[in-house]
Amino acid sequence: MVNRRDTGQGSALLPHGDVVGSLLRPPELLHARDALASGAMSPAEFKCIEDRAVDDAVALQQNAGLHIVTDGEMRRLSFQSGLPEAVEGFGEFDINAFLWGNWHGDDHIGDLSTPRPSTLGVTGKLKRTRPFAAHEFAYLKQAATSLPKITLPSPNLFANFWSPQHSTSAYPTIDAFLGDVANVMRDEIADLVALGATYIQLDAPHYPLVLDPAWADFYAAQGMSASDWLAQGVALDNAVMAGWPDVTFALHL
Repeated sequence: MVNRRDTGQGSALLPHGDVVGSLLRPPELLHARDALASGAMSPAEFKCIEDRAVDDAVALQQNAGLHIVTDGEMRRLSFQSGLPEAVEGFGEFDINAFLWGNWHGDDHIGDLSTPRPSTLGVTGKLKRTRPFAAHEFAYLKQAATSLPKITLPSPNLFANFWSPQHSTSAYPTIDAFLGDVANVMRDEIADLVALGATYIQLDAPHYPLVLDPAWADFYAAQGMSASDWLAQGVALDNAVMAGWPDVTFALHL
């Protein structure tokens, strides 16, 4: 990010950096998540380990001299998983709802191809049952001396959850579904602003995907050309960000 400051002899560009959102989960947290899922660890024990991972992530950033910090997204299965976990209507899903596709690594890591889950698709009208990022921000705010940044997924990212096979009884069109996603996002931002959030990032790494013909074909199968899909995404992001004069919004591509 770049800020511009008037020096009296013209303006100067002042770059600064902050973590895009996620940091690598420490092994202790990964093991604890598995133990919680298997019933070998209580929620209270897991919360202590999760809090410690956030504390360490904040300390890492502040010790590096960063003036804006995140919680490393330590509490999330995926950077976008919080919303469907807190909202009725998304149906059943697992980590592959966010990881399907073709992934390319170096010679050491290799490539990975994960098929889109056949049952993936919103199945009912969306109903927000609880906040999904407010508790993360509340803890981050008290743990950090730097400016806390909270990250939220761009509404259009959830186009992945609309399916002609599974979703049309609840949402005949993808437009109607994504409009409700944007409404849920605005409700979440209202809670965050009430808690004192002034820096919110929308994660939109899906936009560059339209450069990949395979992804362009996927969105075309949902009834949208790549250009229409991009235009809709920008409109939804603008709708989510509108009306919050005291909030700085960032965009992660």
